[in-house]
Amino acid sequence: MNFFKIKTSWSNAEFIVLKLCIATAYVLIGAYFHAFFRQYDVAVMIIFGITCTWSVYLWIKKMKASN
Repeated sequence: MNFFKIKTSWSNAEFIVLKLCIATAYVLIGAYFHAFFRQYDVAVMIIFGITCTWSVYLWIKKMKASN
């Protein structure tokens, strides 16, 4: 099974979750280089964990629906 060639269609509402997941990952990485974001470390990690889990769930749900 070639994982990267599977095609799915995403609605804009579902794509927002993936974008939020990616954005929080960038902020989390930036938190290690700037002291300003250090106080928001825990909140960003929580948001990242939730959105990452949510986007993986949506992706798997889409893949199963297409089969």
